[in-house]
Amino acid sequence: MRTRRLARDYERRTTSAEAMVCWSMTLLMTCRLARPRPSRA
Repeated sequence: MRTRRLARDYERRTTSAEAMVCWSMTLLMTCRLARPRPSRA
C-alpha cells in the first residue's frame, strides 16, 4: 500500500515519476533482502 501513488500518473514531470518508481523498487528490494531466510533442515 506504500506505492499506491504509482497506480495513476499523478506526477507532472516524467523525472519525478521515474524517481518514484526507483524509490518504490528500492524499498521493495531492501525489504526482500532483509527478510530472514527459512532454515534448511
